[in-house]
Amino acid sequence: MTQFPCTGAWYKRRMSRTKERWEPPAEILAHFPEISGNTVNGVGEEERRPPSPFFWHEQSLQTHGELQAYVVSQFYDPPEVAAAFNRDPVTLQLLPRGPDPIPVAAERVERSPAEWTEAVKTFALAHEADLVGIARLDPLWVFDGFEIAEEWLVVLGFAHDYDEISKAPAVPGRLNAGLEVGRQYTRAARSANTLRNFIREQGWPAESFPGPRADALLMIPAAIAAGLGELGKHGSIISRTHGASFRLSAVSTDIPLIADAPDVFGADDFCQNCRVCTDACPPDAIAEQKQLVRGDEKWYVDFDRCIPYFAETKGCAICIARCPWSRPGIADNLIVKMARRRERRAAASCDQPPA
Repeated sequence: MTQFPCTGAWYKRRMSRTKERWEPPAEILAHFPEISGNTVNGVGEEERRPPSPFFWHEQSLQTHGELQAYVVSQFYDPPEVAAAFNRDPVTLQLLPRGPDPIPVAAERVERSPAEWTEAVKTFALAHEADLVGIARLDPLWVFDGFEIAEEWLVVLGFAHDYDEISKAPAVPGRLNAGLEVGRQYTRAARSANTLRNFIREQGWPAESFPGPRADALLMIPAAIAAGLGELGKHGSIISRTHGASFRLSAVSTDIPLIADAPDVFGADDFCQNCRVCTDACPPDAIAEQKQLVRGDEKWYVDFDRCIPYFAETKGCAICIARCPWSRPGIADNLIVKMARRRERRAAASCDQPPA
């Protein structure tokens, strides 16, 4: 079984903080395999590679299938949560979320990339999406053993109701934020399936990628490339308009489009010195420094520490709710603050004599 670090000397070092002590239940730890989830995810690896199938993939495709089955059995236990994720409360089978796939129309509509980009974005925003961006598919975003045949990704974002997500459980077992997470995942799936069919009606291939169950696409790096935001210390994407408080879905297609540029507005710089999510995380899963993951240095959340608390609280979401960027009315001021910081750094570097 994976060695969980919330014991002995490790915990004594952390007890100097005011954070309430949390012990991972033995019942949850008993379902961990021998291999660490962080190892599967490529923590410490220097070579760039596609991600391995992991949590939320089919059990037979991953190392942590038994743990996933246990977590799911706990997570969907309250009928309200199952319903929010559009699952049958008894069988937990996923119910339809949006329209069924339709065949690609035989006659293809031809437009310029600029016209299609505007049409696709307008349609997505008119059909429940709060954010939409476009990126050219990078093979490193496709899970090993999977394939995405289409060239383009349309990435969609769906904002949480802040009053609901801010109820993220401070007490294990309290039922609050999980309902809001389920509602937004359901909305995200419905919107992506609707957009998929719209594109197919135009005679172009398209596939949808709804969450939270993983398919071929690693969603967050695609969303960052599509201009939806920057990666935060808590491992979630931070948008300039909705902070970390939103969910993702995507549609792949060969319809000719124009890629968006990444949106860099200072969230990453802010996370370097911010400790809000780190201190708020009961199992201490959020690292204070970036880590090397499959050849890229980035923020990474310790899976082995995070998932037991996630299972016990039926969804957690504390880091998303506590993130300063997620609080309504705060992001605009933070963006101005970070822009001024960059200006001061630029001015200071100009004052330095040449080497």
